[in-house]
Amino acid sequence: MQTFLSVLLGIVLFGIIIFVHELGHFLTARAFGVGILEFALGMGPKLVSKKGKDGVVYSLRLIPIGGFVSMVGEDSEAPEGMEELSLCAKKPWQRFIIVSAGAVMNILMGFILMMGVVVSSPAIYNNKIEAFLVKDQNGVIVDNYKGLMLGDEILKVGSKNIKVRSDLVYEAFFLADSPVDITVRRDGKRVVVENFTFPVLTQQEMVVGNPSFFYPGIVEKTPVNVIKEGMGQSVSMVNMIWKSLVSLITGRFGVEAMSGPVGVVSEIKETATMGFSSVVFLFVMISLNVGVFNLLPIPALDGGRLFFILVEMIRRKPINPKYEGAIHFAGLVILMAFMVFVTFNDIMRIFTK
Repeated sequence: MQTFLSVLLGIVLFGIIIFVHELGHFLTARAFGVGILEFALGMGPKLVSKKGKDGVVYSLRLIPIGGFVSMVGEDSEAPEGMEELSLCAKKPWQRFIIVSAGAVMNILMGFILMMGVVVSSPAIYNNKIEAFLVKDQNGVIVDNYKGLMLGDEILKVGSKNIKVRSDLVYEAFFLADSPVDITVRRDGKRVVVENFTFPVLTQQEMVVGNPSFFYPGIVEKTPVNVIKEGMGQSVSMVNMIWKSLVSLITGRFGVEAMSGPVGVVSEIKETATMGFSSVVFLFVMISLNVGVFNLLPIPALDGGRLFFILVEMIRRKPINPKYEGAIHFAGLVILMAFMVFVTFNDIMRIFTK
């Protein structure tokens, strides 16, 4: 029963994320006078379909993954008499806004929901060391650790400015046990602690840094602090997603570290036991992931289409649609194959737990 509810919740969460993404394309296309043929949630055969008074076909499709807004002249020539409504007829900057709007909406939704997570959280934490969680060889809690001291407020890790608690968490995660200089505020002065190494832990066969070696201070939860924390955590998470993608590309993290829809549903099942706020936080992470991933310059993704628009803006001439279409189709085939691989990986991970 719990698995069924997790699958249902996963479908709902992905459905909302997809709807918001496609709504971004839909609204901006409408604003620039692009004709819209269909607004669909899901892929495959139609389950429900209705033509609205605006002439748009609104449909729900069988496979609850993905969605699309079909626009006039998007992938082929516009029908006779509808040339002015064609996406291709619009100026490059207008098409750039239409294509990027889906990912921007996902990122914006993540930022807004993160505010809700902060509001519902028991407290806002800073990076001031109130107490260490490390014991010496006699089992006594230490009052200094690798050059850090009680009362230190961590300001920078390497060249990265630490604005919110999650900045420290994500920086430590990627650094693992690599030495780094840490800048702290100590007795009103900036002090650099050289060659600091974070303690490590293992997650999904990856060795990562662990910043939880001290109790942080608590910040008063005022409206201004809530907004700062929500924005700070959102920006921090976006940076973390970019770094994770770079780590996958460079081979630091293996593809086994990735999760597709099956892996996310499994994560939802575990997260649901931790409370509503934890589910919302996971929802924020998924939404931001979808937004950032779609902006990557990969054929078939929004980022791939944006790349071609940028090339067109630079060379003052569009790429031959035949070549662009072939590249996007090849990218789609590769993405689908990769999704099958990731899904298989997720299933194998569940059975080997």
